[in-house]
Amino acid sequence: MFKRILVPLDGSERAESAIPVAARIAKNIGSSIKLIRVVSYPLDSGASMMQPVVLSEEAMDAELANATDYLREIANLTDLAGIPTETQVYSGLPAETILSTIHEREVSLVVMCSHGSTGLKRWILGSVAQKVARHSTVPVLVLRQDSAKLGDSVRILVALDGSSLAEAALLPAAQLSMALSSPEAGALHLLRVLPLPPVEPGTRDELLRKVNEEAIEEARAYLSALEQRLREGEFAQFKLSITSSLAIDLDVASTIVGAGEVGENLEGVGLPGCDAIAMATHGRSGVQRWVMGSMTERVLGTTKLPLLIVRPKVIEVQPEKAREEDAASWAGLL
Repeated sequence: MFKRILVPLDGSERAESAIPVAARIAKNIGSSIKLIRVVSYPLDSGASMMQPVVLSEEAMDAELANATDYLREIANLTDLAGIPTETQVYSGLPAETILSTIHEREVSLVVMCSHGSTGLKRWILGSVAQKVARHSTVPVLVLRQDSAKLGDSVRILVALDGSSLAEAALLPAAQLSMALSSPEAGALHLLRVLPLPPVEPGTRDELLRKVNEEAIEEARAYLSALEQRLREGEFAQFKLSITSSLAIDLDVASTIVGAGEVGENLEGVGLPGCDAIAMATHGRSGVQRWVMGSMTERVLGTTKLPLLIVRPKVIEVQPEKAREEDAASWAGLL
């Protein structure tokens, strides 16, 4: 469970929109929150483009003092009342400092907004969030500006490719849905996407007709078995509603976003769009499996929903096994 939640801030209202969501999780499951602000070294404004970079110690001290006062005020917000909250100001590179803090402070979840302030004295939160999500050893919940408007019962779409690596997102997603929905029951929707290989324009329908029924049935059987396993096993404690659907498309990332935001490709299960998406940073590679790392970053760059990003503990795939699976995958799809 998420015992300690890290919320990185840069002094902007956009970044602060992560606070209500982190507070909601913390209050519902008894977590603590750590607020940090990373101050990057400012440049001496007197230095010209042709002169060596000079660090202004006076300006740096002023920035650190302002950041300390800022976090003290944030810690006293009503949203954080009753939640064990600590603050810390750091100087250095934002993404690297956040990642170091995750390791040193035994953080179990990062909650941050996808964009913050820009300019020489502020860090661009979008690129920082991408770096943190890519390398963090703990789940990272990347929020959008209106993420604080989450309803009482939060349904999270978990994107899967059939691999155990992609399934690494299931437990954190279940914990997050439960934490955000309490006392209401949360929900998970499992989405398996079968990708089509690249084709010439205008041939998509023909390829769809050629998709082997055996591959489709295998994917549906996988989802059905996974649903049952989650309901009767480790996830029973969360009391979640669990549904699933299968999609077949050329553009996996767009399919995931569409299913999450407006309920597209949900196979008639009667569900609206979801409240958030959860993905692992790695899954199987090769012609039939989608590369989760790049796919996750594409979804991060396009979706309007909060995105929970989970890095599996083991991401290595044996080359020989991968080649065998790819060959079998092609045989099943074409």
